[in-house]
Amino acid sequence: MSIRRENPARHVEIVGRVDPVTRNVPDRVDDAVRAAHIAFRGWSGTPLDDRLAALGRAADAIAGELDDLAVLLAREIGKPLPDCRGEIGFAVQHLRWVIEHAPAAYADRELDDAQGRLLTVRKPYGVVVAVTPWNAPVILAMLKLAAALAAGNTVIVKPSPLGPLTVDRLVRLLQAHLPDAAVQVLHGHAALVTALVTHRLVRKVAFTGGEDAGRAIAAAAADRLIPTVLELGGNDPAVFLPDAPFDDASMERLVMASFATAGQVCMAAKRLYVPRDRAGEFVDAYVAAAARVLVVGDPLIEGVTMGPLISAEARSRASDLAITAMGDVVDLGREADGYDEQAGYFLHPSLVVDPGPDSALIREEQFGPVVPLIPYDSEDQVLAMANDDDLGLGASVWSADEERAFAFARRLEAGFAFVNTHNRTGMSLRAPFGGVKRSGWGREYAEEGLAEYTQTCVVHAPAAFRAGGAGLSPTAYPS
Repeated sequence: MSIRRENPARHVEIVGRVDPVTRNVPDRVDDAVRAAHIAFRGWSGTPLDDRLAALGRAADAIAGELDDLAVLLAREIGKPLPDCRGEIGFAVQHLRWVIEHAPAAYADRELDDAQGRLLTVRKPYGVVVAVTPWNAPVILAMLKLAAALAAGNTVIVKPSPLGPLTVDRLVRLLQAHLPDAAVQVLHGHAALVTALVTHRLVRKVAFTGGEDAGRAIAAAAADRLIPTVLELGGNDPAVFLPDAPFDDASMERLVMASFATAGQVCMAAKRLYVPRDRAGEFVDAYVAAAARVLVVGDPLIEGVTMGPLISAEARSRASDLAITAMGDVVDLGREADGYDEQAGYFLHPSLVVDPGPDSALIREEQFGPVVPLIPYDSEDQVLAMANDDDLGLGASVWSADEERAFAFARRLEAGFAFVNTHNRTGMSLRAPFGGVKRSGWGREYAEEGLAEYTQTCVVHAPAAFRAGGAGLSPTAYPS
């Protein structure tokens, strides 16, 4: 039976279908992995410049279909059309950034001096499995594909069943410019992921998604002693220090940092901490900003900035978090013309002021358009509250004094701390991104993201044993 993708803004509309691997899963996986393994021998042996040229042609092809891909993405996951154009454009930009920086990142490094001759080589792993989520499927697939393929690996992508269509098309565009089986896409569910991760010819796994799936992937990979890159969930605090300005531009950035993609973003601002004596001022500024920039409706309608949630289950969970939070619920934003709440999985965004400290809204990742505002009395108190979470993906600090913000940010338990912004407006291609604590390990973006897909291999001739060397005792330690 095919995987059928409905439009979450109009759930009676079927956007498309893909054929999953559900029968003879081990055999189908074995065929795909063996083909990728064979392709790896040729692709990794292709000169780097030629690999990058092929990826450059693929980047041009993706850019040429940006508008069509954006419409498909908006229809299958409910993200506003301008955001979809932005995501696909950013994916192309990232691929081109990798192409530009790969020669330096993957270059051999050689020292030949009085200590000897040392050659350091960056070598690809082989077959890489990339398991991707639905909420930003194009860029989160490209973060894995670009670096892995540039390094000489081959890649099998397993997209989320909730967002398979645009990723499938992305892979097809790449395939047109790469050798057979260098990049493949397989659709399916948990059994397919298990079969891929446990195949003896798979050498590395990259995953972005939820903690439960990440734990299962990590356990299966650990059993085979293969490395992983895991970018898991976040419960990101946004801390407003006592001197933080509540100006219009800052508040608008914060609103969209929480409610882009209806809050279904791992690095969204999910816990807002504000000085108690300024909480009323903050709420007024935040509500006013939301009225200006937060427009709920069908993602294909011009001017809409927040669409539906991905499913009825996601909507129900987010709604329950608001109801059970024991705080004052403030409705946010406005509705687009023709808004029909019953047509899709819409939920009106809200701010919950001063919820119970042990409420699920604070303790759990919401992944929906419901955000708590927590007043605090001192910087030590807010630091303790911000760090009192098992997750540690992102965080932000807001202050009129940049040095003060950086000093506070150093004390946060987060893999990425933004200053005076949050979420994608604070990202940079040169800044490595990833989590600490239970938010995962490994990094994407920047040189660290490129390095994730290569292994450091060394050739060494100590000076003592080169021609004319003095030699060493067979029991000597290196000096």
